[in-house]
Amino acid sequence: MLRRILLYAFLSIISFSGFSQSVDEKIGNAMNRSDWFALDSIYNSVPKDSIHPFLEIYSRCLIGNRLNRPNVSIPAFQELFNTQSEYLDLGNLISSTFMFGMDLSRVGQNEAAASMTNSVLDATRQYLDSAIVSNLTSQANRYSALAAYNPYQIQFNGDGTGKVPFAIVPVGPTEKGSVLMHLKECTINGLSADITFDTGAGINLISPEMAEKYNLIPLKGTRITVDGVAKKDGYMAIASELRLGNITIKDVPFSVVSILSENSEADQYTDAFSIILGSDLMLQLKEVNINFMTNTITVPSKAPFIPVKTDAKPNLCFSSSMNLLCTGTIHNEPMLMCIDSGDASYGSIGNAFFESNKQYVLDNGIKDTVRMAGIGGVNYIDCYKLSNMKIALGNHTVEIPEFVVATEKEAGIGGQYECIIGLRTLMLYTFVRFNLVDFVLTTGISKDFHIR
Repeated sequence: MLRRILLYAFLSIISFSGFSQSVDEKIGNAMNRSDWFALDSIYNSVPKDSIHPFLEIYSRCLIGNRLNRPNVSIPAFQELFNTQSEYLDLGNLISSTFMFGMDLSRVGQNEAAASMTNSVLDATRQYLDSAIVSNLTSQANRYSALAAYNPYQIQFNGDGTGKVPFAIVPVGPTEKGSVLMHLKECTINGLSADITFDTGAGINLISPEMAEKYNLIPLKGTRITVDGVAKKDGYMAIASELRLGNITIKDVPFSVVSILSENSEADQYTDAFSIILGSDLMLQLKEVNINFMTNTITVPSKAPFIPVKTDAKPNLCFSSSMNLLCTGTIHNEPMLMCIDSGDASYGSIGNAFFESNKQYVLDNGIKDTVRMAGIGGVNYIDCYKLSNMKIALGNHTVEIPEFVVATEKEAGIGGQYECIIGLRTLMLYTFVRFNLVDFVLTTGISKDFHIR
């Protein structure tokens, strides 16, 4: 989709100077590769008048959306729609509408998001297929329903620093060694709750049974689809009050989806996921520090520890579905990694690594077939298991006892990211800190650890 935009833009600027074309080509290549870090770097290192006006504005749209800078992307999208509409074909207009609505909703402007989405839908309905109409309608309805609430009102109790204890809980067959993070001292609407903390989930998720038990408020007219091993349909609901340790959060949105798949093997794992908190909540907390020495999540709430925007170079970005992705290396190869505490293993890497390191994998790996359980069922993946792989994440390197290398393409890996870093790998670090303002992930080992 972006490629079509850029080809159209380049056809319109062939009379520009050689320097301008070179800058535009660099920006276009970064967009087409979905390399938001390169796009951010290029955009900020060149004179703005050396960039074609459309690409200059669209760069700000994408940088803001993917690097969590809605203060950048929201005015850029407004400018894009008002001044550059001739460069937007129908597909690009629709994708921009989804991103614009997402960013408006992130900052609580749900009424504006609904109005904008409905305006685009009204103007383009006759040209759209039924699936796109349905998706836009669902998004607009979701924003309209959320506009009646004030999502994510956060209060820190006690000494003001947010502290949420967690337990590392075994899941699935004992011999697999799979584990999840379950938050302790939690309630939903006053009732004790067992909640899984999943940095790989772009949304908060709850099963219909748990939504009823905890008296969540259904949002009428909302329809959502959650992708797992298979797609599952559901609806949105609001938890009036969520308490995590000494943090109280009002009006928390959840996606209500049936998590069980009627596959007994998958459900050994998915029955541990009846309530999930993901990156949607993390964004609102601004900074999340996971301490694996004390099994505590801390959230700073007082100056000077609350993060503020700096010139720090980001190493985190969003996928289109709000997965948190981070740059790093495995086996000295640069990787874009999905940081997924909801993956109960050490993690896995896509078949591109296998293709580029085939002899190393064949010489050092053990051939196997692994079963990846998730919402909707199980995926079976032909793979090799490698031992003692070195991973650099944040600012430290650790050695992973076991890592799965897929030999064939699989859903999820190889598209927007190249590998998944699971909870057991994250636990090799003393702490993992998410600064969600600068969009920087840092890690530590015991000698570097300090608590604020």
